[in-house]
Amino acid sequence: MRNVSPLLAFFLFGPQASGAADINVIALTAGKAVVVIDGGKPRTLMVGQTTPERIKLISATSEEAVFEVEGKRRTVTTGGSVYATGGGSGAQRTVLTSDAMGHFFTTAVVNGVSMQFLVDTGASMVTISSDDARRAGISYLSGQRGLMQTANGVVSAYRVKFDTVRLGDITLTNVDGLVVQGNALGRAGLLGMSFLNRTEMRRDGDTMTLMRRY
Repeated sequence: MRNVSPLLAFFLFGPQASGAADINVIALTAGKAVVVIDGGKPRTLMVGQTTPERIKLISATSEEAVFEVEGKRRTVTTGGSVYATGGGSGAQRTVLTSDAMGHFFTTAVVNGVSMQFLVDTGASMVTISSDDARRAGISYLSGQRGLMQTANGVVSAYRVKFDTVRLGDITLTNVDGLVVQGNALGRAGLLGMSFLNRTEMRRDGDTMTLMRRY
């Protein structure tokens, strides 16, 4: 999936534990793939190479790559994602449709309040504005404070825990999040990896299917 985050990818917080390995394919050529794993730095894999996360690149062309993940082979195109945990087809699932630019904007409900989001694998956590946090009754100022670099400069961001985040038929509880002061996020928050890591995400053309894993 394309990384379209308007925020530069650094937070002055400690490292996050991940329940799954998120493999984002950002470039492909014959015999190799450039990938980002769990939001880390881009790395180049050659066919036959296995990462420390036990993700093996089986084949690669300019159009698609085949990975072996936990004994299963999965095909991913440029901009696509795959998860390194199996995860069956749970009862909770949601299908999204991209806009003309390939971005997935959607509406999710945080602590009972509807908000606009951009699905973004480049964001480590579900991130909302301070205005949306106030609407949802979230006392974010008591959370751990850090700094976030945005296109408009450095802003304060507060670490919080959302009681519930609901996207379509998928409802997750105790979701790690950030609240950003001011209007740095623009018209939509970021539906980041603290939510997406708990789903299996499948991209097919202009549609994306999310299925709850845990």
